[in-house]
Amino acid sequence: MENYQLVLTEHLNHYGYLFGGTLLKWVDESAYMAARLDHPGKRFVTAGMNEVSFKRQVELGSIVMFDAKKIAMGNTSVTYEVNVMVASSLSTPDEPIFSTQVTLVCIDEAGNKFSLMEGVGN
Repeated sequence: MENYQLVLTEHLNHYGYLFGGTLLKWVDESAYMAARLDHPGKRFVTAGMNEVSFKRQVELGSIVMFDAKKIAMGNTSVTYEVNVMVASSLSTPDEPIFSTQVTLVCIDEAGNKFSLMEGVGN
């Protein structure tokens, strides 16, 4: 699943570049949206990311692309690889800036782990 974000002034750190925490929020949201689309009606929470390593700065006005692909699935969890590219930049377009794996856990209404397969095929 692909989605995009426009880097605006409120997304910048004190040096004038995309704040790392904002990028992590968008990565988490991308994985969550992919999980919800792949598993309609299920609830998810993020269990973790495998690595956080920023490859370069992202400037104001850039359009950032997120590509989330399912790479693993267990009974109650699913993992997505999220690759982040700058789709439109003033200086260096199409360079990868971030990549990680996000694991989400399926939960019930009480917040307990819930099988991804329950309710499938009924």
